[in-house]
Amino acid sequence: MRKFFLPLAATFATVLSSLLFVGCSKDDDIEQKPFEDIITNEGEGTLFVINEGQFPTGYSSLSVYNAGTKAIVNEAFSKANGMKLGVGAQSMTIAGSTGWIVVNNSNVVFAVDPLTLKEKGRITGLTSPRYFHQVNDRKAYITQLYDNRIAIADPSTYSVTGYIDVPGMEAASGSTEQMVEYGDYIFCNCWSYQHNIIKIDTRTDKVVATLEVGVQPRAITLDCNGKLWALTDGGGYEAHPEYEAPTLVKIDAETFTIEEKFEFKLGDFCSKLCLNGKKDTLYWINGDIWKMDVKATALPTESFLKSNGTFYGLTISPVSNDIYVADAIDYTQNGLVRRYSPEGKLTDQFSVGVIPGSFCWYIK
Repeated sequence: MRKFFLPLAATFATVLSSLLFVGCSKDDDIEQKPFEDIITNEGEGTLFVINEGQFPTGYSSLSVYNAGTKAIVNEAFSKANGMKLGVGAQSMTIAGSTGWIVVNNSNVVFAVDPLTLKEKGRITGLTSPRYFHQVNDRKAYITQLYDNRIAIADPSTYSVTGYIDVPGMEAASGSTEQMVEYGDYIFCNCWSYQHNIIKIDTRTDKVVATLEVGVQPRAITLDCNGKLWALTDGGGYEAHPEYEAPTLVKIDAETFTIEEKFEFKLGDFCSKLCLNGKKDTLYWINGDIWKMDVKATALPTESFLKSNGTFYGLTISPVSNDIYVADAIDYTQNGLVRRYSPEGKLTDQFSVGVIPGSFCWYIK
């Protein structure tokens, strides 16, 4: 059976302070405003918060936050569709006029109208979906756990049309994750018990190259200079058979070769790699929030934002460069999102669902 690293629960003091903090959040105002009135792609846009819910039986949920007015509504998917989102919501992305919500443990990808959140269709027949990337109007890729294939889907018919086999990967330990597009290629990190970034030719739907970067590449992103950045977690826990220090790896997307490799300390746990609006500054979670210029030649020695909770999710506004940090608190009660200015000043906080794990921006 495959093991996964889970963050430790917060200490009693942290939980208590977080509970007091949540008690002062904007819950009293949440239900007074229908979510249809706050979703917009104008200005600073709308931020969707994907709340995982407790594994394995707790239902996931979707929160909606207007970055301009700071209005917030929870359980938005349920209110729009009269049903629960499912178990294990993993990610959301918006392509054109459709939002795609990937629900891992329910083995489904929902297609929704991003302005109303009404369901337009759903893709089923998946093993354990993780991320969705639309290549064009008739083709999308869906990565999966417990499968050595990436599913190919037709977004217009909500159907699986084929698969991309990943060389050297067994089905039982298969794990493909995030995807970024560069020209005619998709780059994807292979996570659990894997070591590689794979390169897929979207014209042939074939893996054309693999690059070993370290134990468990957890995240991938593409900066303003055409450089891929991969963040490994080193296995995540001491009992992992290949446990090592996490790394941040810089890769030239054109040549698909490693340019630099930055090593963290053994025992660090790094996750949620992302970029600012100009794509020239990296951010990630390693207990605290850290940031680094993409041209830097060494890892930062001091964190950007000190942790005052259980930091679990991270995103940067593409418009304002404000930093949004999700706090899972104790992984059982509703979580919290804190918003900081680019300089690190707290400007807002709001209560969301249980275990807020990922974000999706809707901006014109």
